[in-house]
Amino acid sequence: MKKYISEIKSPKVSIAPMVDRTDRHFRYFARLLTKRALLYTEMITAQAIIHGDRNMLLDFDIVERPLALQIAGCDAKNIGKAVKIAEGWDYDEINLNVGCPSDRVSGNDMGASLMAYPELVRDIVKETRRNTDKPITVKHRIGIDGKGILPDSFERTLLDKYEDLKNFVDTVGQSKVDRFIVHARIAILAGLSPKENREVPPIRYEDVYKLKRDYPHLNIEINGGIKTIKEIENHLNHVDGVMIGRAAYDTPFMLAKVDKFFEGGKINNISRREVIEELIQYLSNLNTNTKPHNVLKHTMGLFHGVKGSKMWRQLITSPWDKDVVDILKESLETLPKEILDARPMF
Repeated sequence: MKKYISEIKSPKVSIAPMVDRTDRHFRYFARLLTKRALLYTEMITAQAIIHGDRNMLLDFDIVERPLALQIAGCDAKNIGKAVKIAEGWDYDEINLNVGCPSDRVSGNDMGASLMAYPELVRDIVKETRRNTDKPITVKHRIGIDGKGILPDSFERTLLDKYEDLKNFVDTVGQSKVDRFIVHARIAILAGLSPKENREVPPIRYEDVYKLKRDYPHLNIEINGGIKTIKEIENHLNHVDGVMIGRAAYDTPFMLAKVDKFFEGGKINNISRREVIEELIQYLSNLNTNTKPHNVLKHTMGLFHGVKGSKMWRQLITSPWDKDVVDILKESLETLPKEILDARPMF
């Protein structure tokens, strides 16, 4: 079989889709800090797109781009239909979720449980490709423990060996996937929460490195427990791209440095003062139905690890006794000036 070589370049850095995190307000905040990293929507089911409030689910601001739509589902026709609907929003990429370990997702044959059905994932990607000319990517784990979720008829419910990962990529790759985003842990589909699934199964970066060595023609992006700029740099010696998750949320100011990994890229030399000034403008222009808390909750980590962190968190935590815009203006007067004006190269 002729090897499929995608003409799409992998983003050097992307920010993972995170439930209750990567909404439009977080993406706006993240885009203040990184101009180049690929952002994602939260996971949206195909059924929700077909039957739900499409504007609420799919609308985004052009400043958020480049932006990928992540879809979950298990029926190729339904996912194809949802992707066709989403064409009207012109996302930069369509991503299929084959990695979510939540029992609410896997118990409905979506997310990580789909790793047990590589032929189905292959057919979903093929159907998706019929409905869009956008890049199509798959986010998945290195394996799964499906005991308690997969049917008893399965000969094996533990698919945790490198050979299982290789078989998955071999099969799904027949559909000409543009990028595999690989979380370097297995997913335990019963008995662990999504948070525990990010911490309990041991991390196996070497499996992802080996995948890239075995399939040098494929775009391989690594995900899982990556927290620092130095770690991103190290991983890029082995794979095509790096996806960061909770670190982007907990220590967001690091995002100002990730643009340097892109071709011709430079650090986004922005200060925290400038970020807050942009947030003031953003909040001033918001629809009155939007609660300021839903914006500011994403910025809790802006001063992580530096002087003023506790004061910032206190200032932006509701309830407030005055207008939130005034509180942010006050923060520019009360937070340490040397930290407010420090830049990523500082």
